[in-house]
Amino acid sequence: MPANAVRIRLSVNGRSHDLEVEPRTLLVHALRDEIGLTGTNIGCDSSSCGACTILVDGQSAKSCTMLAVQAEGCDITTIEGLADTTDGDGLHPMQQAFHECHGLQCGYCTPGMILASVSLLEEYPDLDEPGVRVGLEGNLCRCTGYHNIVKAVLSAAGKEA
Repeated sequence: MPANAVRIRLSVNGRSHDLEVEPRTLLVHALRDEIGLTGTNIGCDSSSCGACTILVDGQSAKSCTMLAVQAEGCDITTIEGLADTTDGDGLHPMQQAFHECHGLQCGYCTPGMILASVSLLEEYPDLDEPGVRVGLEGNLCRCTGYHNIVKAVLSAAGKEA
């Protein structure tokens, strides 16, 4: 263990991971490089795009601006852990809505967009189209697929766009 490394235990997708990281290691790098969960994308490293969005204790968080050591003791969910695969279909309702409503194009923003949408609807279940657009402002889609993304979020909420 390097002299400045610290030992941490992260709970990710219901599994415990013991890691040795430098105190300055970003959570996104611990998830991708140490744990191997590459569904969390690195887009900007400055909290501007939202590609690295995950759930920390059920709330959306941008993992490119959070240190791995800050996540110790938290329950982290990445796109790989979102779906409940015990029921056979393997998709979370938000993932299913993105699929059915064509809420993705290149797919780079999709994991972060889905996790941000899950958190958004958990906090505000009665959102309308303008509310979804405002709620997802911190997540960018470079393909400009916003119409179908909003449609997917509304569909997951049981509403029509």
